[in-house]
Amino acid sequence: MNLLLILLSAVLVVWIVLAVEVWRGLDTLSPLEGLSGTVSGPFLSIIVPVRNEEVAITDSILSQLKQDYKRIEWILVNDRSTDRTPEKIEALAKMDNRIRVLHIDTLKKGWLGKNQALYKGYLISKGTLILFTDADVLYKDPATLSRAVAAFQSQKLDHLTLAPNIKSKTFWLKSFVSFFLFGFSFYKRPWKANDPSSATGVGIGAFNLITRSAYEEIGTHEKIKHMPDDDLQLGIHIKKGGKRQGLLTALHSLEVEWYHSLKGAFQGLEKNTFAGLHYSILLVVFAMTGVFCSTVLPFLTIFSGHNLIRTVSLLIILLIFITYFKVIKEMTKESPLLILFLPFTALLFIYSIARATFLTFKRGGIEWRGTVYPLKELRQKRK
Repeated sequence: MNLLLILLSAVLVVWIVLAVEVWRGLDTLSPLEGLSGTVSGPFLSIIVPVRNEEVAITDSILSQLKQDYKRIEWILVNDRSTDRTPEKIEALAKMDNRIRVLHIDTLKKGWLGKNQALYKGYLISKGTLILFTDADVLYKDPATLSRAVAAFQSQKLDHLTLAPNIKSKTFWLKSFVSFFLFGFSFYKRPWKANDPSSATGVGIGAFNLITRSAYEEIGTHEKIKHMPDDDLQLGIHIKKGGKRQGLLTALHSLEVEWYHSLKGAFQGLEKNTFAGLHYSILLVVFAMTGVFCSTVLPFLTIFSGHNLIRTVSLLIILLIFITYFKVIKEMTKESPLLILFLPFTALLFIYSIARATFLTFKRGGIEWRGTVYPLKELRQKRK
């Protein structure tokens, strides 16, 4: 009983610190919407890696073509697609002469497919600004790019990333994605991107806008060619390189359907989960234990017959609710009522970590979009 009380007391202290930091940090984030824009600025190259995206790519590019920013080229990089993606992007290129298409047939040793596609796109791009964006992102507001470029210039940034609205169709997927963002917020502290004195860097795959010079100075995607979490790593290397970074929310300007189902979310996280834990079993155990003790255990011990344990558990739950509410309000368009299912989604998240780790060892590496990348190589290159 004493050990349980000590553990819960430690968890309470952690949540006090996290709640204060998350509320303060998220209050510093600004939305892109409402900012003034500029329709004419530096020439912008938008590079879109595309692999088996026949369903999403047309709508995504058509939404981008409606942008009011004038000086743009699009480079659509077909990364060894096996569906009708090549035909789809060639049709788009015929619609607008600002679109160029690059087809990649082979994967060079040591590269992940998406990273190679982004790098190849950069090599033929002309812009002084480069935007890396995903093939399933919808640009909901025609002023998204003009506002982003204006903010980029006014803040004298080298890199700007936007947090999109993540659209989820099913209840459990909404709950799972919301919990993921909840954990991401206090684990990665995205607001630190806006603090020049902080070494914490952030990048989000839906929207990574960077100057050509900064991209080249940090080593381009060659520097992170083997990293599955390329978007995050791009932001991290920007900060490591002493560059100026910014993050804005764009919940009404950008939208992406991250996954179509909860099963799809589990499969998608196979690529990044173990990588994010540096392929370390020790960190996996620590992460799973930490999630359970901090977000599941208090919901069990609240029913304890010990008054003090029950009181401490209640305080922890209140802090979790306060923190979760703030994250959902600032980083999503979902209902804060999803918090009622938080302990269950926490267990699903623990399962996703265990599943990704197990499958990585079983396969001898990570499998992503039909390609297996050996764990031994990934571990060596992560060092």
